[in-house]
Amino acid sequence: MSEDKSPVVSASELRRAILQKELDEINKAEKLKADKEKQLHEFTESFLHDQISEDERAVIRKLVMSAVNNGKFEAMVYTFPSELCTDSGRAINNREPGWPDTLQGKAKELYDRYLEVAKPQGFRLKATIINFPDGMPGDVGLFLNWAPEQV
Repeated sequence: MSEDKSPVVSASELRRAILQKELDEINKAEKLKADKEKQLHEFTESFLHDQISEDERAVIRKLVMSAVNNGKFEAMVYTFPSELCTDSGRAINNREPGWPDTLQGKAKELYDRYLEVAKPQGFRLKATIINFPDGMPGDVGLFLNWAPEQV
């Protein structure tokens, strides 16, 4: 019978390996969180200070046409964090008539464009909170609707 000559691993070394694995997971989660915060910051800066780009307009057109091709009368054409509303989405969540007054940045620009161009052509626009992380309003979805008027 041959003897196993591999070195014996101590309990201390096993505990150290487990701790190292846990530290690696914590570091990975922290990096992911930092990356997410950086992306949110960049999005917020662009959302509040830039104009809606032609690429964004093209995406909106594609979303509408995709909905039409699927026989739908509505498309979610824009989303953004509710924190970017002046009231953190409270008026939208409560369906208050003055919800458009809480919009800022690109959402405000999109709403103004809707009033100027789309509404006179029979479109409707609604805003809805589309998720509730930890029970709080999360993202706002802006939905363009072209269904026939209800009689």
